[in-house]
Amino acid sequence: MPFVLLPLPDGEFKAYLFDCDGTITDSMPAHHRAWLETLAEWGAEFPQDLFYSWGGRTVVDVITDLNRMQGLDMPIDVVAARREELFQAMLPTITAVPGVLEHIDASYGRVPFGVVSGSTRESVTASLTALDLMNRFEVLVCAEDYARPKPDPEGYLTGARLLGVAPENCLVFEDTDLGVAAAEAAGMAYIRVPAPWER
Repeated sequence: MPFVLLPLPDGEFKAYLFDCDGTITDSMPAHHRAWLETLAEWGAEFPQDLFYSWGGRTVVDVITDLNRMQGLDMPIDVVAARREELFQAMLPTITAVPGVLEHIDASYGRVPFGVVSGSTRESVTASLTALDLMNRFEVLVCAEDYARPKPDPEGYLTGARLLGVAPENCLVFEDTDLGVAAAEAAGMAYIRVPAPWER
């Protein structure tokens, strides 16, 4: 049963905040393929273990650090746009994460939902639209909307403020270590969403 996969923690929660990639959308493998195809054009590498360990980081931070680590000078705007183009081309193949979709369906209309993502608004909107879930979320907090990325709590605190719910009354759905750390720093309960190979 899906609810066995993702049991809710104890508590009366007044809002649910969701990461997007790897949490709502089973998109991490597609994101990795888009990165690999893009970076190959520049002679850069992004091994799968590093990709998943950096889950939750912004595209700008990833490109900046890959440049530094691999002695490259990839133009951030060009690489980011190309990666987004390739990712969006894969959207028809992406599905929702098992277990999370059931919670969205079960609680929609009962508690307000928000998305807090390190991805761009363009990417988040495209992903949610592809799954016909865009109308479920009252608030989108994306990479452009906060200065300090996860594990800083700023994104989650912004989501709670926009929904008008105290942080301690929010439940976070997250699939990355950085995202879980951000939720904990915000004083929020969380559900850890299993990675694809853990399901």
